[in-house]
Amino acid sequence: MKPIKVALAGAGAFGIKHLDGIRNIDGVEVVSLISRELDKTKEIAAQYGIQHVTTELADSLALPEVDAVILCTPTQMHASQTLACLKAGKHVQVEIPLCDVLKDGEEVVQVAEKSGLVAMCGHTRRFNPSHQYVNQQIRAGQFNIQQMDVQTYFFRRSNMNALGQPRSWTDHLLWHHAAHTVDLFAYQCGSPVVKANAIQGPIHPTLGIAMDMSIQLKAANGAICTLSLSFNNDGPLGTFFRYIGDSATYIARYDDLFTGKEEKIDVSTVAVSMNGIELQDREFFSAILEGRQPNSSVASVLPCYQVLHQLQLQLK
Repeated sequence: MKPIKVALAGAGAFGIKHLDGIRNIDGVEVVSLISRELDKTKEIAAQYGIQHVTTELADSLALPEVDAVILCTPTQMHASQTLACLKAGKHVQVEIPLCDVLKDGEEVVQVAEKSGLVAMCGHTRRFNPSHQYVNQQIRAGQFNIQQMDVQTYFFRRSNMNALGQPRSWTDHLLWHHAAHTVDLFAYQCGSPVVKANAIQGPIHPTLGIAMDMSIQLKAANGAICTLSLSFNNDGPLGTFFRYIGDSATYIARYDDLFTGKEEKIDVSTVAVSMNGIELQDREFFSAILEGRQPNSSVASVLPCYQVLHQLQLQLK
């Protein structure tokens, strides 16, 4: 079977995570790397043995050998670039968020459905072994969520990425970071969000975004979620999930899982890898090979963005 040939756009912190994950997946080859700074992109391409380097996505889409594209580009470009990939006949995985304007996400879903191509959004929490373990407990009827308590905390007073490098775009608590939890809550509950409230703190004078936010969610089955987000937190960075259920409490920190009493749970046998990004990519490529829709297809995550749109209207 010939390998799936991939173009990756965005050689920043998250693009590197995808390149590292793909190294562990048989039958996949990254053949083109796209990013803003040509010299820096060439350096990274050399490290990963990637032959084609460009600063323009259109150059990679024009390559007939490219089967699929992974987009790790600025949020504001996600929807338009996803559409460009689909219209070029390429399977596409776009990093979270799918969009930052609801109508753009809706257009992506419509075009994807007509194309017959695999179109997936990188809602990594669906794939982290920690959250997969909880999902398996729910599906087995051994655990039901009563409440999720989630903290998404960063210290971001300037535009820096996860590697401490300057960013060319502004991150967003609602459309990027809240998207993880809004989607995961409905996904784990197996029940849509029917009520959502949000408040936010002051707008930063130079970044132009709210640095603190609080969100409440309720699912149709009665479960609730409280989400606190901040770019002002001087402490551990990341998102920490507390699942409070009818039979247990679980605390998930990325790929690791603990009981409510901080006893570590072995999730090493949940999936073929302990790396959520790698598992996300494996699902993308498997869906291509099997001709099916992936978990976290653009259609399946659209309800998350409908909720975010409602919340944005509240905040305005």
